[in-house]
Amino acid sequence: MKKPGPLEAAVGMAYGPGQPAPQVVAKGRGLVAEAIIREAQAHGVHIHESRELVSLLMQIDLDQHIPPQLYRAVAELLAWLYRIENGSVNPSVNPFARDEQSKDQGREQMGD
Repeated sequence: MKKPGPLEAAVGMAYGPGQPAPQVVAKGRGLVAEAIIREAQAHGVHIHESRELVSLLMQIDLDQHIPPQLYRAVAELLAWLYRIENGSVNPSVNPFARDEQSKDQGREQMGD
């Protein structure tokens, strides 16, 4: 059996009114990651690939809110999703391409 590689991981987040921060609602590797992605696609949820962000989010327990160290990275992702939903940005544009430093800072603060 093949061991899942780093790209075969997925994390699902949810964020709604009244919540203090987004929370991790699904995460997994291998077949579980494939199922998370399949379900997201089936429900029209936009998927963004960021190995670094997924690696950091995999460290968070299910149903836990993201830590303050990841607020900026997740806020950039949410802004990207908002722009996609409003048709003002191409979904293939990487929201993190401009600011690699914020990911590095989050990684350092998470102890990665």
